Amino acid sequence: MSTTLTARFFEQAARYGEKTCFASRDADGWTEISWNSALQSVHSAMVGLRRAGIEPGDRVMILAENCPEWAIYDLAVMGIGALIVPAYVTHTATDLSHIFNLVTPKALIASSQELTDRAMSAGLDVASLTHVWSRTPSELISSPTKNITLLPWTDLLNNDATQAGALYPAAATDTCCLIFTSGTSGLAKAAELSHRSIGANVDAAVAILNRFNFGENDRFLSFLPLAHAYEHTAGLHMPISMGSEIWFCESPEKLQQYLPEVRPTVATAVPRLYDLLYGRINGQLKNASPIKRWMFNETLRLGKKRIAKKTLSLGESLLDRVLDKLVRQKVRARFGGRIRYFISGGAALNPVVGEFFTALGVGIIQGYGQTEASPLISVNRPDCIKLDSVGRTFDGVDIKLADDGELLVRGDLIMNGYWEDPKATAGTIVDGWLYTGDLASIDSDQFIRIIGRKKDLIVTSGGENIAPSKIESMLSSEPEIEQAVVFGDGKPWLGAVVIPTEETKLAPDRDALLSLAVQKVNEQLNQSERVRKYVVQEMICSTDNGLLTPTQKVKRNAVLSRNETEIQALY
Repeated sequence: MSTTLTARFFEQAARYGEKTCFASRDADGWTEISWNSALQSVHSAMVGLRRAGIEPGDRVMILAENCPEWAIYDLAVMGIGALIVPAYVTHTATDLSHIFNLVTPKALIASSQELTDRAMSAGLDVASLTHVWSRTPSELISSPTKNITLLPWTDLLNNDATQAGALYPAAATDTCCLIFTSGTSGLAKAAELSHRSIGANVDAAVAILNRFNFGENDRFLSFLPLAHAYEHTAGLHMPISMGSEIWFCESPEKLQQYLPEVRPTVATAVPRLYDLLYGRINGQLKNASPIKRWMFNETLRLGKKRIAKKTLSLGESLLDRVLDKLVRQKVRARFGGRIRYFISGGAALNPVVGEFFTALGVGIIQGYGQTEASPLISVNRPDCIKLDSVGRTFDGVDIKLADDGELLVRGDLIMNGYWEDPKATAGTIVDGWLYTGDLASIDSDQFIRIIGRKKDLIVTSGGENIAPSKIESMLSSEPEIEQAVVFGDGKPWLGAVVIPTEETKLAPDRDALLSLAVQKVNEQLNQSERVRKYVVQEMICSTDNGLLTPTQKVKRNAVLSRNETEIQALY
């Protein structure tokens, strides 16, 4: 494959021609775009960007939902040697202001008037900004700055593609995009990812997938935000290198509608999705008839037995085949009916949830990574899965544990550093090793198990070291609980902030349901890990109220601060 990501795309376009590359949906249905058409659009956008004076090294922010244009602009910006700066459509004006002031973009590409106005209100004091392309442009909002040219984003798509000129001769080690970290405990930092670091991720992942006949006949459904390092690599550039189709879902709320329409074979997702589905399915099961509950539970029992590589009796084998048609087939239909695997990343998957879906015939390959590693570090292989692990490292990746158990990573996948933050870079990359901030264990087969974030580790007054992420995942997997945050640092025992689901809030016996859910989780934990008391927070954590990151991670400190008075009263 070529040195740069855009050159890789050009190679694939030449190979696949009129085959479907991208697809998106509007009110009239799905529109498929061929590799040749996508190539022409990338060339056209390169013409428009260069005409606007965007030069190598300039930063271009993209603020848009997942769509073919997102991918086209990403490839075009990199193709002229500029740096793509993805932003989340859920970012507030404050978030965007931080990004503007840190990376000082020269241009902005936005997908709606509302997003354009939000970004403009956040970045009008940034003198670097000269051009804004919007899908639905109108007059600029009131502004003291008059040097900004506002254009429709068709200005980038309706140019003479033959005038694009050559790709910028970027080196493999050149930074090509600035992807922001989740910012769960402070201001987000911009990780400088290079053609080499993303390419190393892609090549290693494709090498594994090719062994299992994944490739040009697969269809990806891209629904995680492309501003997320995980989706940008695994949901965009990886399928490009595989020659696979990418069908875009512009919002997670549309996922249930799009799955049966798209019928994908592969999709990337974060554990939060599986936790929600796990809770929803178990909640529905409570209201099912006794025979349906029996069939479902038998399906789980037999599936788990096969996962454990235990031999099924003749009667069990026959029953398992029947249940595959009556139960598993219906579960798979909820995901479109053709899904081969969901690739889970972004956080640790609750092993109970992973076993649940695997037993129901929905394959989940769990991996691990972080933005600073472009982001893929390890993954389970379809033929060798340990559900309680995040798999083994990709080829070319070295790992070791620091004295305190922190996982260290080395290889071409490592970022160049944090943009304009040499101090943070020096504290994160030491002698070529990325200090992940995650506590982990590595077994004799080199499978990695993530214990939790080092900075989140709870040390009780009795000296117990407890990683809260496992307990929080178990709590939020209960049908009655939407989200949970565990606390107890410096205290004699653990407590939790528990956010009930909407259904639980409306139940007349809400408190009893929550108490039973917590008790059920406690029965699976050792004494020091059990939640002694809890606080109920009515408000579900979301990006709108600032309690959830765009990558669907609860902002622990924000939740604990919001409930500080109630928490102190427990002790």
